[in-house]
Amino acid sequence: MSRPALEVADIFRDRGPAWRQAHAGRVSLDQLKVMSAIESCRTAALGGHVARCEDCAYTSIAYNSCRNRHCPKCQGAAAKQWLAHRQAELLPVPYYHVVFTLPARIADITYQNRAIIYDLLFKLSAETMLTIAADPKHLGARIGITSVLHTWGSAMTHHPHVHMIVPGGGISPDGQRWVSCRPGFFLPVRVLSRLFRRLFLGRLAALHQAGRLSFFGNDAHLAAAQSFAALLAASRKTEWVVYAKRPFGGPQAVLAYLSRYTHRVAIANSRLIALDQHDVTFRWKDYRGEGRDRQKRMTLATDEFIRRFLIHVLPKGLHRIRHYGLLARGVCADNVARARELLAVSDREDEPTETIVDSGKPPCPCCGGRMIVIEVFERGAMPHRQSTAPISAIRIDTS
Repeated sequence: MSRPALEVADIFRDRGPAWRQAHAGRVSLDQLKVMSAIESCRTAALGGHVARCEDCAYTSIAYNSCRNRHCPKCQGAAAKQWLAHRQAELLPVPYYHVVFTLPARIADITYQNRAIIYDLLFKLSAETMLTIAADPKHLGARIGITSVLHTWGSAMTHHPHVHMIVPGGGISPDGQRWVSCRPGFFLPVRVLSRLFRRLFLGRLAALHQAGRLSFFGNDAHLAAAQSFAALLAASRKTEWVVYAKRPFGGPQAVLAYLSRYTHRVAIANSRLIALDQHDVTFRWKDYRGEGRDRQKRMTLATDEFIRRFLIHVLPKGLHRIRHYGLLARGVCADNVARARELLAVSDREDEPTETIVDSGKPPCPCCGGRMIVIEVFERGAMPHRQSTAPISAIRIDTS
């Protein structure tokens, strides 16, 4: 019999109490709430229901999920629901993937000012794209952007960056035509990088002057104007990475990509390999390697694993998916309709035909029959009825 798959929840339940005690006073309330939610997810602590098949009487117990946006188990359903709403916004044009990354030294001070600088990262990366795209020397059009914030690298280190999914073109300033980008090329990354760096450092300087940035530990000296000015000067001399990938194959490829990126958390349960009394082992990707050398294993002390996971808990109220330009929420429907009109595409033409969300309950795993809820139990309670093994598992071989 294969061993049960390891989950982040197992690590939190096993080491969480001792970790919380050891770090009392140094862990935020939001981080503690995330730990508690993940530990309780799909357990009796959150209640649930009992369902029975109408045809074969197979019975199963389903515990409620925590629905926390940092929980590795809860993001699949959330991603499917989100994608279902995005289908109507897809256009029959190539889509590009653009990434804006903060350099390491700026990322260091970002963690101490997450709410402010994450918001800045979103807004200024979008402003950079919209400004360069509107320039007649490059595209000369109003574009749409879907931005997704990731704060981690593959090893769960702090690595804030924004992924953008952008249609390959936009609507002309007068609104009378669709302007397509050159085949295989969207916007010049060097130009994007330079403008992004200038905008970002300028806004950081203004925030520092207004006293809105905080500095602790090894960065405490940056509270002084002269030290912070030296940091900005050094940052102006470094290259800021903006990366544009080749276009996707079509709308279906865009949806498939979005489903992998929009609702990711710092580490998926599928990457966990082993847990013992002291360590956690997981898979990670080393982007400096090539081919098989990219896939590696890393073992961390359990306390360090928990610390790395929790540094990616987002500030309360911060939206990690945002839309700009043509796709800004208030004007998106009208802009997409106009773009389709300019592209001579009917409302239904070229829309994905694959069903993204199945609104019905999962069928019976034994016979495919309809499962009906026969009992609901509250938080902390246990169901009165017990689950049964699938018929295929209990059937006696009489041959």
